[in-house]
Amino acid sequence: MIDKPFGDLEIGEVRTSRGRTLTETDVVNFCMLTGNWLEIHANTEFAAAALYKKRLVQGTLVFAIVNALIPFESSVVEAFYGTDKLRFLKPSFIGDTVWARSEIIHLEPKKDGAGVATCELLGVNQRKEKIMRCEFRLLIRAERLVPAGSDPFFSMEFDRT
Repeated sequence: MIDKPFGDLEIGEVRTSRGRTLTETDVVNFCMLTGNWLEIHANTEFAAAALYKKRLVQGTLVFAIVNALIPFESSVVEAFYGTDKLRFLKPSFIGDTVWARSEIIHLEPKKDGAGVATCELLGVNQRKEKIMRCEFRLLIRAERLVPAGSDPFFSMEFDRT
C-alpha cells in the first residue's frame, strides 16, 4: 500500500493484492480471539435458517484480512490514523476468495515533512463483487526509519575483491 516516504507519494497511486481464501479456521480463530460467537458465524444450523442460508465471515475479520492483503512498508508507516466510511457491501462466506485494491485519494502534510495518506480500500470477492469499502488513513514518515542494529548489513562496508 504505502512503500515510500510521504513526500514521494502521489494521489492516484493504486496497489492491488494477491488473493486469499477465507477459511473455517479464520472464522473459528477470530471467534476465539474476539469472543464474537454470534450464531450467524458459529452455528451452521442457525445460519441455515437465516437470510443467506449459511454462515457469514465476521465483517471485522473481512476488514482485517483485506487491509492486510495490501502490504505496508514498516520503515515509512508511523501509525494507523483511522478508518472512515467503512461499509460492508456484500456478505462474505467461508470459502470465498478476496482481493484488495488501494488507491491514494488524499495527502495531508504534517510538520517536518511527514503526513497523512488517505487511501480508498476496496475488497472484492471471486464473483467480482465489491464486499467492503473504507477510507483508510496512515501517518507516513518523511524519511525511512532504519533503527540502529536492525539490519546487520546496513552501513557495512564490503571488500569486493
